[in-house]
Amino acid sequence: MKTPSAKSEAKPFVEDVEISGHIIDSLLLPKILDAIMAHKGTFEIRKISVGQRRLDPSYALVQVQADTEQQLREILDTISHHGAVAVDTCNCRLVAADVAGAFPEGFYSTTNQRTEVRIDGHWFPVDLQEMDCGIVIDVDRQTAQCVPMLDVRIGQMIVVGHVGIRMFPEERSASESGFEFMDSPVSTEKPKRVAARQVAEWLIKTKREGGKTLVVGGPAIVHTGSGEYLCELIRRGYVHRLFAGNALATHDIEQSIYGTSLGVHLERGDIIPSGHEHHLRTINTVRRAGGIRPAVEQGIINSGIMFECIKHNVDYLLAGSIRDDGPLTDVITDAVVAQGQMRERIRDVKFCLMLSTMLHSVAVGNLLPAWVQVVCVDINPSAVIKLADRGSFQTVPVVTDIEPFLRALLEELNRLEAS
Repeated sequence: MKTPSAKSEAKPFVEDVEISGHIIDSLLLPKILDAIMAHKGTFEIRKISVGQRRLDPSYALVQVQADTEQQLREILDTISHHGAVAVDTCNCRLVAADVAGAFPEGFYSTTNQRTEVRIDGHWFPVDLQEMDCGIVIDVDRQTAQCVPMLDVRIGQMIVVGHVGIRMFPEERSASESGFEFMDSPVSTEKPKRVAARQVAEWLIKTKREGGKTLVVGGPAIVHTGSGEYLCELIRRGYVHRLFAGNALATHDIEQSIYGTSLGVHLERGDIIPSGHEHHLRTINTVRRAGGIRPAVEQGIINSGIMFECIKHNVDYLLAGSIRDDGPLTDVITDAVVAQGQMRERIRDVKFCLMLSTMLHSVAVGNLLPAWVQVVCVDINPSAVIKLADRGSFQTVPVVTDIEPFLRALLEELNRLEAS
């Protein structure tokens, strides 16, 4: 089969590529063919084998044709992100880093998909998979891993170009996660109770299999009176990591000390006189105590999300921003240091639940490999849209207010545990 626009005379530069897996139902093959034509190339499907059953893989051998070598390279670079692998594969090309904190020109920019590189005729997996990084090779040990730009050291062997690299896109259509009902575009008309049930099932599955669940939370959890629901998840062992900012921790501790969040009494809903000072007084109190843990140990903080994290040994990371008051002693104010610590602490995460925090959600989404299931709950549709736009395609969107969702989630957990 040839592209409809192909002329009778063949283009001078050609390359055969192979695509395998669930390339039909996941639409990988059409995406690859569209990409070839979008770059003004042509193609010929020289061989194709379609799986007869849903779980059967398919295979296609496609000849890519281009007018110039540069055009061919651009096409191959693009379709490699969809899993197309050149048949006549060479070893990956390596160039020594000559500047600390910078890649050599032409470096391979990674995705969040499983990736392998070819070294001395053999394929090796790339460790610590992450998007927007480079790949550093230890030639002696024959190992490969993603490395952020800032961590590049002079002399490290960095992969350049796309030769000797292959990717394995996640088979979205073959997923058994139970989230297929959410596969349509972002909408506020999704069945929230069903979504809560699916998340509850995933939390139970992750806990049962010994995996780690990461919660990325924003201050709306506290403002909406949802803090107790998250506390219950922590007490019952469903939360193993918590990433947040200064705001969530501050307003959570403010509620513990004053019963307010930004000066609003969470039980009565009225504004307390001089309540606007409470958040700053809370920060000051915690700083004088020496941090969140000392404040818990001294009895200053005796309830709330941070209290439960301390009591149940939940690993938390608070990353600051330029607009923070204080901040709390525990907040990491250097963004690069915070990102590095996040990178270290997500390596054993199997499930990530993002709750009402756009910026932290996008930041964490950029660090997670594609095979980590992500659910993003936010009343603002643009929060989950931004995640998808930045490459975290595995994110399941739930557009709703956080309080009714967490309430439904606890109810579904109770029902599932009882049964």
